[in-house]
Amino acid sequence: MDFTPESGTITMFSTTWCGYCNRLKKQLDAKGIGYTEINIEEVEGTAELVEKLNGGNRTVPTVLFPDGSAATNPSAAEVQSRLAA
Repeated sequence: MDFTPESGTITMFSTTWCGYCNRLKKQLDAKGIGYTEINIEEVEGTAELVEKLNGGNRTVPTVLFPDGSAATNPSAAEVQSRLAA
């Protein structure tokens, strides 16, 4: 399954209990940055994808950008900057 987001948005892999995920969602909402949230505990194969993107670590939030690159626990400012590039 391809989780690459459309231009100008991100895909954020998260869990319901992740405080960093909740913080990033609030910051993205405040900045008006669009995202699709994927709960790695509910969507089959996504936990393994997150591990692959993070050198074997199941770390969230992991953000996937339209260019196929990823970031682990980025700030909203970093997300905004990378989307503008």
